[in-house]
Amino acid sequence: MEFGLFRGVSKLNLDAKGRFAVPVKYRDELQVLCGDQLIVTVDPDRCLLVYPKSHWETIEAALMQKSNMDKRVRRLQRLLTGFAVDCEMTAQGRVQLTPALREFAGLDKQIVLVGQGNKFELWDETRWHELSMDWVKQEQDSDVSSEALMDISL
Repeated sequence: MEFGLFRGVSKLNLDAKGRFAVPVKYRDELQVLCGDQLIVTVDPDRCLLVYPKSHWETIEAALMQKSNMDKRVRRLQRLLTGFAVDCEMTAQGRVQLTPALREFAGLDKQIVLVGQGNKFELWDETRWHELSMDWVKQEQDSDVSSEALMDISL
């Protein structure tokens, strides 16, 4: 089994204390990858990014090595590193989100955890549904092929 390749969409509930339970199918892998140590930060698309700490450290180091003289780099450094929070997954698989993170992503009760390879995205369920339907429509309406995807066959 290759560790660190997360995929799929899981519907979850956020409790009144801002906690969600990581699906059982990911818990053992996260334990091996990072000893239950996660980093949660924000994404410019207004969702949260959930990384195993070991994966995040590599990304953070690469991001912080970039020159902040470029305004786009500086903004990304401010967002990703500035909002980054160390979170520990409990024995029951629960993760506590700070109020600032929940507010940024507009998370209330119904959320989705979306596997994205080396990380997860955490979305408000309604927003996820609306955006994903919009993305499908955009692809259907598009007649231009992306050069970056030309060598992939679905």
